[in-house]
Amino acid sequence: MTNSECLTKYERYLADEKKASKNTLSSYLRDIRQFGEYLEEEDGGDYVTADEEHVSGYIDHLREAGKSVATVSRNIASLKNFYIWMKLQGFVEVNPTGRLVPDKATHKLPEILTAQEVDLLLAQPECTDRKGYRDRAMLELLYATGIRVSELIGLDVSDLNLSAGIINCRGRNKVRAIPLYPKAIKALKDYVDFIRPEMLASPSERALFVNVSGERMSRQGFWKIVKSYQQKAGIEKDITPHTLRHSFATHLLENGADLHSIQEMLGHADISSTQIYSQLVKKQLKDVYTKAHPRA
Repeated sequence: MTNSECLTKYERYLADEKKASKNTLSSYLRDIRQFGEYLEEEDGGDYVTADEEHVSGYIDHLREAGKSVATVSRNIASLKNFYIWMKLQGFVEVNPTGRLVPDKATHKLPEILTAQEVDLLLAQPECTDRKGYRDRAMLELLYATGIRVSELIGLDVSDLNLSAGIINCRGRNKVRAIPLYPKAIKALKDYVDFIRPEMLASPSERALFVNVSGERMSRQGFWKIVKSYQQKAGIEKDITPHTLRHSFATHLLENGADLHSIQEMLGHADISSTQIYSQLVKKQLKDVYTKAHPRA
């Protein structure tokens, strides 16, 4: 079933059975339609195949775009109600919004990892087989650049310039060149030179990262990879692929990078979307002060 068909059926349900007011109908449909546009733009997905990672990525996208707490909370409510209906209709087997909770009175700051936790997570893939080399390269690249998951799995081999130490990331608005640190370059070189050729289903495959079938890695596949290494590392925080993006930006800011440079690397259209990381750093400093100062 297409997104358009789902939306039409849901509109009839809201109007005929729920007797929703015009304003309620308008806001619900707008929220669901924009989520559908996000799914199509990210990886050509739709309402039926969307999973928990898609939904949480969309909510992170709204927060990054500087949407108000009220707007984010309304979108969460809209998605929850929509997927309750989708499940009752038998259009989906699993409700992907199950763990979403509305934002509180202030913006919910994103979860980040400490530098030590990042080191622990990135050390989990064991370079003893093809999967280990590939997974190490993916995690190193994600933390090295802060790119979105859709951008990561959308990379082609031609987007790499390891001799120059950069990747060319094709984001929502433009292509941006992002530098790589030496460990990420080595992990990528090992994977590209020795591992990837053995994993390909077809020599003509352009995807940088491929699954065990030799085809382009999917969002769902990478989500499972991250979750498995989180469990292996024993990290209790609820890590998603977006967590490494948030951690990348926060750690750069902590170590002296300016907001405009971080904005450019993240691909944010507006600096206000990047300023959330300043709030994170301030919160961390306050937490340190509260714990460490003898009179706090």
